[in-house]
Amino acid sequence: MGSFSITHWLILLVVVVVVFGTAKLKNAGKDLGGAVKGFKEAVKDEEAEHARKNRMLSHENSTPAASNDLNTQVGTQVDDMQISPITADDQHKV
Repeated sequence: MGSFSITHWLILLVVVVVVFGTAKLKNAGKDLGGAVKGFKEAVKDEEAEHARKNRMLSHENSTPAASNDLNTQVGTQVDDMQISPITADDQHKV
């Protein structure tokens, strides 16, 4: 009862063609195809951008640091933000 038979779909198709005409249906199909094509291109561009960023990040992480000695390293730089170790004086401020 919830699904249409093939006869119902054919009658619906004939009614739609009669009401809208073939020219409007052709234009609607062309517009829908263009929208799908644009969406696929946007997704492909986004995936390429994501892959490029991942390659840049993996390249930055693979470069050796100038000094890995913890005694000489004062802070750690993350995304242009300097993070320094907490000292005894800083603990009272928190």
